[in-house]
Order: sequence, then structure tokens, then C-alpha cells
Amino acid sequence: MPRVNQYFNNRVTSIAFQTTSKPATVGVMSVGEYEFDTSEFETMTVVSGALTVKLPDTDDWQTFNAGEQFNVEANKSFGVKVDVETAYLCTYGE
Repeated sequence: MPRVNQYFNNRVTSIAFQTTSKPATVGVMSVGEYEFDTSEFETMTVVSGALTVKLPDTDDWQTFNAGEQFNVEANKSFGVKVDVETAYLCTYGE
């Protein structure tokens, strides 16, 4: 059964579900800046909009547009800047 999660004063909403092979979330981020922590390996795909991301162990910000994805190792933090409401799909595990 899907589970709804809200973060950052309801500015990020995700729905958790199980794909045929991995747990996943699909959600929307409102305009703003966020810091996320991972507990397991994550693959984040931008569905609509764009995410500007500061990946762990780097000082560079990279922008990922609709259709693009990035990975974050387990037990890391990453920064996200959102300039327009953005939808994403995140899968967990390698």
C-alpha cells in the first residue's frame, strides 16, 4: 500500500511504493533549498522540472533536467536547489 510522506513544512511530498524489484518514492518538491540524508543507495530521476544538486564530496552544483538522473551512495547528504516545482522518482538500493 502506498505511503505519503511530507518534509520541510510540506514543501516536499513523496509517495512510497514497491516496484517489481525495488522500493521507490515518487514526489514533488516546491521551490526552495533542501538538504537530504540517505540511508541506502538512491537513484533519483527528474520527471518534470529540474533539480540543481550538490552531490556528496564535491563543491560543484549540477543541474539535472527532466529525464536525467543521479546517484547518491548510502549514508551521505546532498543539497538540492529547486527553481520551479519539480517531480521526481527515487529508487532505493543498487
